[in-house]
Amino acid sequence: MVRPTGESSKVARYRVGTFAMSIHIRVPMLPGAGKENWQADVNGEAHEHLVESNAILLDVLRDQAGTLGVKRGCDMGTCGCCAVLIDGEPRLSCLCLAKEAAGSEITTVEGLADGHHLHPIQKCFAEAGGSQCGFCTPGFLIVSAALLDENPEPTRDEIKCAIEGNLCRCTGYQQIVDAVEMAATMKRGGINIPDATDPKSDPHPLGPDEPSLPPGSSK
Repeated sequence: MVRPTGESSKVARYRVGTFAMSIHIRVPMLPGAGKENWQADVNGEAHEHLVESNAILLDVLRDQAGTLGVKRGCDMGTCGCCAVLIDGEPRLSCLCLAKEAAGSEITTVEGLADGHHLHPIQKCFAEAGGSQCGFCTPGFLIVSAALLDENPEPTRDEIKCAIEGNLCRCTGYQQIVDAVEMAATMKRGGINIPDATDPKSDPHPLGPDEPSLPPGSSK
């Protein structure tokens, strides 16, 4: 048996006849983080979880609180996909320890809507085409909602400044700025967009030249 040594792992090799077998033994470089109780209000609901003392808020929200609308993007704080509101302030959850947000009120994209009624920024993103593939959209919605809470009548330059930390790889941001501007007008009572959850009429009504046919029939 040959045992080569290393800093983080050891490999033991056994030779049995013409066959060689390697057993990888993992040796941890550092002791594991201790566990601690974590409590916070997430989207209006009290949460309590046992988390590692060095747990990242993004992981706790996704893996334990179940708010999968918080997206994992760059893990370096450069894309804005993981933005959440902590006591009303937009923060990047990938750069925030869970213990820093303990005892706070946390709002993710799931918490923007009021039941079945969408937040104005959500309605306007859909109306203006602000969502492309949708992966970055939760982060944009969070920072845009925070902007409108602080400044109900932002200029286009102020909107661009507010979303400059969010990256979208699909579009040129024009529709996103339009959506925030439209939502600001909507919140001030200037426009009203029909609720997307309202029942819709038949998109294919029968016309005078389209007599009703029994199911399974063809012309």
